[in-house]
Amino acid sequence: MEIYQHGRIRFAFSDRHGGVSAPPYGSLNLADHVGDDPQVVASNRALAARSLGLEPEHVVYLTQVHGAEVARAHGPWPGARPEADASVTDVPGLALAILVADCTPVLLADPDAGVVAVAHAGRPGMAAGVVPATVGRMRELGAEPERIIAYTGPAVCGACYEVPDAMRAQVAERVPESWAVTRQGTAAVDVPGGVWAQLRAAGIAEANAHRSPLCAMESADHYSYRREGVTGRFAGFAWIERAC
Repeated sequence: MEIYQHGRIRFAFSDRHGGVSAPPYGSLNLADHVGDDPQVVASNRALAARSLGLEPEHVVYLTQVHGAEVARAHGPWPGARPEADASVTDVPGLALAILVADCTPVLLADPDAGVVAVAHAGRPGMAAGVVPATVGRMRELGAEPERIIAYTGPAVCGACYEVPDAMRAQVAERVPESWAVTRQGTAAVDVPGGVWAQLRAAGIAEANAHRSPLCAMESADHYSYRREGVTGRFAGFAWIERAC
């Protein structure tokens, strides 16, 4: 995995390679809710963590539910993972992880405030406002929007994400920039486009915006639920390196 560095801030996105899952999850499936062997998933998570220079127990995942809840992480979860679609922390050495397979993985950080966050922005979560909610939680910890660095990873593009006309209209009523048309001329939703509109509205500067050009549905290197049905999940990671 390529790691993106901004001072002590680290961001990374996994792909589907380098793990031990058998088909149809092959090979670096990081999700334990899609039918894959839990022990295999645990091995994949350990492989992913160590490839990033992290200890597996210091990488925290969520139980994602396509909503707008944002959990604050002070350390490894003491019990069950919270049901949330975003998390935020100011604890160095603690990595936040978010799982996707078409939805938009959003990684955020204010290096000056020492705050990082991740968000899972699918169509329902984007419409529910998970992205502005995440920026809002970061601001509670001292982050300022104009300083926030934002990355989005591979996600299904508007030209591929066909939906019924009524669904497109419903989502666009909340996020007008998500209105899209497929290559065939049918109704679609542009989730990454909607996410970036929300980030701009939240005050994220263009100079701090980093958007992956990859469509997950078109990329053989990434999982895509719409393309494959039964499949794995890749992840976005954000963390603050401990001071030397």
